This record gives sequence, C-alpha cells and structure tokens, in this order.
Amino acid sequence: MGGWRRRWQERSRIQKMDLYTRNTMKAMLWFFLLTWGALPLLAAGPRGALNTALGAALLVVNVTQCVVSTRRIGPAYDDYLGHRAFPRRLLTAPAILLGVGTALLTAVAATDAHSVYPLLLADLPIALMIPYALLVPVRAFLLHCLGYAVLVAASFAAAGARGVDLLAPLPTVVIAGALMLVTVRPGAWGLRNMWQAEEARDVQARLAVAEERLRFGRDMHDVLGRNLAVIALKSELAVQLAERGRPEAVTQMIEVQRIARESQREVREVVRGYREADLGVELDGARGVLEAAGIDCTVTGTAAGLPPGVQSALGWVVREATTNVLRHGNARGCAIRLAADGPAVTLVVENDGVSGLAPTAPGSGLAGLRERLAPMGGTLEAARSGTRFLLTATVPLCGAAEPAEELTV
Repeated sequence: MGGWRRRWQERSRIQKMDLYTRNTMKAMLWFFLLTWGALPLLAAGPRGALNTALGAALLVVNVTQCVVSTRRIGPAYDDYLGHRAFPRRLLTAPAILLGVGTALLTAVAATDAHSVYPLLLADLPIALMIPYALLVPVRAFLLHCLGYAVLVAASFAAAGARGVDLLAPLPTVVIAGALMLVTVRPGAWGLRNMWQAEEARDVQARLAVAEERLRFGRDMHDVLGRNLAVIALKSELAVQLAERGRPEAVTQMIEVQRIARESQREVREVVRGYREADLGVELDGARGVLEAAGIDCTVTGTAAGLPPGVQSALGWVVREATTNVLRHGNARGCAIRLAADGPAVTLVVENDGVSGLAPTAPGSGLAGLRERLAPMGGTLEAARSGTRFLLTATVPLCGAAEPAEELTV
C-alpha cells in the first residue's frame, strides 16, 4: 500500500484523472460480467448436463473476453488521445472470442426453453464494445452494433428461436451499444481536452521562458554591443599610436578602461534587474495562480514600506513556495502571512497538501533560497506536521537595502 500511495502522489492531476478513467472502464467491464453475464445463467436454475456444460463454457469465454479486453482498453485510450496508434491486430482475439461466445449462446438458447438467455447479450459484446467505441467513429460503431444484432437474430432464427426470444437480440444489443457509446466516448473526449489543455500550458510555459531569454539577450546586446565595438576600435587605435611612439596611446587605453568599467556596471544592472522579484507582485501572482488551480489562498500583510532588498529576497521565497504547493501533494488551502516583527520581517507559507510518504530530503529550490537569504542575514526553515507544511523565512531589516552583487565581470 505504501508503494501504491507513493506512486499515486507522484502523479500529476491529469495523470490521476487519466488513470481513474481507464480503471473505471475496466471495473465497469467486470461489473457487467458479474451482473448481466452471470445472473441470467443462475436464474435459469437446474438444467441438463448438455446445457450446464454449454453455460459453463459460455461463462469461461465471457471471463476470457474480460481478461483480454482489460488489456486492450489502455491502448485504445492511447489511440483516442493521440499518444500512440492502436494496432488493429489486437482486435482479432476479442472478435474471435465474441464469435465463439455468440455461437455458444445460440446453442444454449436452442437447447433450453428458458427465455432469460437472450439477456446475456446485454453483457456478451461489452468486452469488445468498450475499446471499439474509442477506435471508430460514432456512426460506424452504431452501424456495426446493428449489424451484430441482425447477425445474432439470424442465428437465433436458424436455431429455432421464435417470438420474444427471436426479437430480444435486436433492441438488447443496440441499447447495450448505445450505453457504451454514451459512457465511454464523453469521458474519453473530456480526458483528451484536459490533456490538450495541459500540453498547451506546457507549450505556453516554454514559450514564456524562450521569450524571456530573448528579452535578456536583447538587453545584453544593447548594453555590450556598442561598448565592445568602441573598445575594439580604441584598442586598435592605441596599438597604432603605440607603434608610432605617440603619447596619445595612453589616453586611448585610459578611455578603453573607462568604457570597460562602465560596461561592467551596466551588465550588473541588467542581471540585477532580471533576477530581482517584487514582493507585492509575487504575492498577488501567488494568490491568482493557486486559486486558478483550485487551491484556496489567503494573504495576510503587505509589502509596502519594506526595503527593496527585503522585497526581492522574500519575493523569491513566495515564488518557490508557490511552485512547491502546485507541484507536490494535493493542497486544498494555502495561507501566506507577512509580518514585520521589530527588527526583522517574517514570511510564513503554510499548506495542507503534504503526503505522509513524501520524501524528507530538502530540494535544491530551498537550498537556493537559503543561499539568497544568507548574505542578508536571513534564515529559512521548513517543517512538516502531519499533512501540513510550513515554510518560514526571516530577513532582518537593518542593512538590507540591497542584496549582494551576484555577478562579477
């Protein structure tokens, strides 16, 4: 159970929904076997040796159908969702088993007067219908169900069935097919839309990262492009002047040195502006993202009046904590509390979505936050209590106007 729960917790929400949908269809297959597949045989009561043998053989074929189709449902969903194509040869065994089961049912109905046997048609084709409903268009599925019903009715007529026993197969098979169609297809359609939305969000995130990289590249080009060109020209001029013994070469090299230092300062400003995070923006963004994910989020406190360095450091804490809440566990609520207690500012992020089987080793994200807070004298503590997780960051206000430089050129 521990391993099963761990694997379940490691799945994303869409993966959990995918697994739930597939297993529901598999469970429904066996439910029909235990009800419509077995109860008519039991309701028929004591029978002769031949009928008992035919009924037992029919039950064995039906169970074999369920075992085989249970293994076909997953690939059929993969085909419908566009993950991988379903090899049509995998339908051969279910089709043969359905033919054998139909022949046995016809023989049972022909050798026994009990009128409950046609009710088995409500279950017998289900094992093939569930994966088949995902593989062919709706119209083709309904036409094939109707064709199978006509074939069964013809078989019953050839076996001597008359009256209700002859008329029962047509509506029974068509109703069973329609039931499978409205049960399987809508769920699979909704699951496909969810996967497409998940893939769209993933693509959108990658595009956002690529766009940010392009923006950062443009900023660096704007900062360094002109300065490097000037440095190259002035260095070349200084070399020519030095070869001629002209004292102006020293002046040109001093200018190169000045431009290099100016470039260093501008690069630091670009990198600092790229890495700093605004605490107020991050708090609003965290609340919006968590509520969009179905997690209740409350924010207490305000970032107004805090030094820029403190806001930047705690903004990164809020961003990392929000990412952890979304990626780990299944939180229903999250509380973010910000308070300035005397000479320090304390930020607490608490959520209730931690699994008891979650790994206890700290991640690289928390280690990176501690590295950001350390130069400012700040601390970061993470604690678990049952299913609750608390992340507490404390940053002193004194001497925290700006974080330490993060780039040296």
